[in-house]
Amino acid sequence: MRESVPQFLNRELSWLEFNSRVLEEATDPGVPLLERLKFLAITGSNLDEFFMVRVGGLQQLLEQGKHTFDPAGLTTAQQLQEISRRTHRLVADQYGCLLHELDVLLQAAGIERLAPAQLAPDQHEYLERVFENEIYPVITPIAVKSAAKFPLLPGLGVNLLARLAPVKLASRKHRYAVIPVPRRLNRFITLPAKGRHTYVLLEDVIAAFAHRIFPGEPVLECVPFRITRNADMAVREDQANDLLTQMREVLDARKRSACVRLEVSDRVTRTAVTFLKQLLRVREDLVYLAPGPLDLAAFSALARLPGFDDFKDRPWPPQPAPQIRPADSLFDVLTRQDVLLYHPYESFEPVVRLVEQAAADPDVLAIKQILYRTSAHSPIVAALAHAAGKGKHVTVIVELKARFDEARNIDWARALEQAGVHVIYGLARLKVHAKVCIVVRREADGIRRYVHFGTGNYNEVTAGLYSDVSFLTSQEDFGTDATTFCNTITGYSQPVRYKKIEAAPIGLRARLLELIESERLRRQQGQKGHIMAKLNSLVDAEVIRALYQASRAGVKIQLNVRGICCLRPGVPHLSENITVTSIVDRFLEHARILYFHHGGEPRVLISSADWMPRNLDRRVELLVPVEDPACRDKLIGILQTCFRDTAKARRLQPDGRYVRVEPADSAKAFRSQEVFHDQARTAAQQAQKDRYQTFEPQRPPTPSPA
Repeated sequence: MRESVPQFLNRELSWLEFNSRVLEEATDPGVPLLERLKFLAITGSNLDEFFMVRVGGLQQLLEQGKHTFDPAGLTTAQQLQEISRRTHRLVADQYGCLLHELDVLLQAAGIERLAPAQLAPDQHEYLERVFENEIYPVITPIAVKSAAKFPLLPGLGVNLLARLAPVKLASRKHRYAVIPVPRRLNRFITLPAKGRHTYVLLEDVIAAFAHRIFPGEPVLECVPFRITRNADMAVREDQANDLLTQMREVLDARKRSACVRLEVSDRVTRTAVTFLKQLLRVREDLVYLAPGPLDLAAFSALARLPGFDDFKDRPWPPQPAPQIRPADSLFDVLTRQDVLLYHPYESFEPVVRLVEQAAADPDVLAIKQILYRTSAHSPIVAALAHAAGKGKHVTVIVELKARFDEARNIDWARALEQAGVHVIYGLARLKVHAKVCIVVRREADGIRRYVHFGTGNYNEVTAGLYSDVSFLTSQEDFGTDATTFCNTITGYSQPVRYKKIEAAPIGLRARLLELIESERLRRQQGQKGHIMAKLNSLVDAEVIRALYQASRAGVKIQLNVRGICCLRPGVPHLSENITVTSIVDRFLEHARILYFHHGGEPRVLISSADWMPRNLDRRVELLVPVEDPACRDKLIGILQTCFRDTAKARRLQPDGRYVRVEPADSAKAFRSQEVFHDQARTAAQQAQKDRYQTFEPQRPPTPSPA
């Protein structure tokens, strides 16, 4: 029986609100121009994934006749209807931002997009040569006569639909052809122009020369279109004897899946769009007429255009960790102390260095690591392969089911296997999303384990773009727990009780609810109750109800939730003690940090898991306490700084809207990410200064034990 008054916000609509907050950065005149273009591109990329996964999944439920209510009280059909209304409005806002704001400002800055009809004679001659020599040899027009003959077009690619005149004058039957725009060619074709960057879009060039593609044929129209296919497909693991093969089949199935969105230029005629709708079997509400270029995500390349630094953010390079010198052995550092790094303000290099030093160190016996997402040229993967080549026992859990990184992970798994690494392809029915690396080393006093726990992936590229936490330690209890955790995944072991950590899907949810309940009980007894949490998403109904109960008891709850939040804050007698803040700035907020007052003895933890059913019940995740006083205080400071933000923070209202947090009176806006950068830079400079003022003798290395 569903609740008469919804206590929850709808997940999908909450996500769309997040994308609207990203779009606000694109419309903010205080953001540098090319960064505004970058944010617009991000909204396009986000919307692509939303349709592939969320809309695709809802469409499947609708087709299967499942009409259950979501926690907010909406049926599947109602959700799709509201999503369509919101996304059409969002798309209109995107193009309003591009065409009426950014294009005008970009032109004034010397970056101009032209249509072929606007070209000067010399530019047209240049473009004609480019078409004849570089484009025409690559493109392939495909005649389309029926749905059965429609080409298998990949999702998210830009295509052109050419409508040709009937063969016979008396016939009213038009002929159609599809021209896939080659992805290997540059989408933005630079034109000769003095002192400016002038460009034309590849699809516009192909359309302009359509008469060359169909010689002797009257081309009545040639318009760009783009399809989005359902990507919400999972492997049938109960039937998967070979998971790697099954994952390849899932990737292939995505290429043939149903169309969940049709984008087409608003120059299209009703005749042509009706033809596309019929062949692709797309409903009217899934058709989006675009008044500008398709595939806004591609404009991220233009945002990185060299030579226009005045229109970009001032560089904030990652700073070296003050407690780790460039020549330091990570083993020596972690023997002395725990280290907590906050990326990208502090460099990810020590994490990479730990694995590289482990690969080269003759005393290292084994390395165990979980890889969920990695970069295209991962130094960590290279170090793991090198370690295996040196005879070390290397075990890597590669999650083949990491959505949209499946193909890359399949390639990495194969490469690591060939290098002699023992590779595990995740777990049946569960995604392994935890971030942990263990280095086992023989030392004079016995075996010591060095452990890295993280909130983000082992990807040095995204570590420069996402805010995440790394916790490095050699404490024995953490080493024991981490080893037990990895052995549970790799060896058919039953989950056990850990000394420090908790893991989903077994104990993490219970531990989280216990911590929330403890604050509620303490507050009922007249003690202070305070919870702070930094998350990407808050969806889980059981956790939200626990937070509501704590709020009713008077516990102060401050939540920093970047994206989806289904909790309604500020509702009298329900959540009046809860505030929810979202920060959207130059770095993607990605860290998961939790604080519980606990009667004045704070419990501070980091986690790989958001508070969502998928993370708590269907993924392997970690919850790691941070007890070292300096590391713990640093995490508390991060939380407090985020809640002080009055520059890039928005506050969630009970009705699901977000309102910008404004500085009090005439106070200067407080920008948390800038503060983090300044703190990291100051700490690095002070550490460098201290080193120059300290004389340290160089000693010979300690001999290895026989």
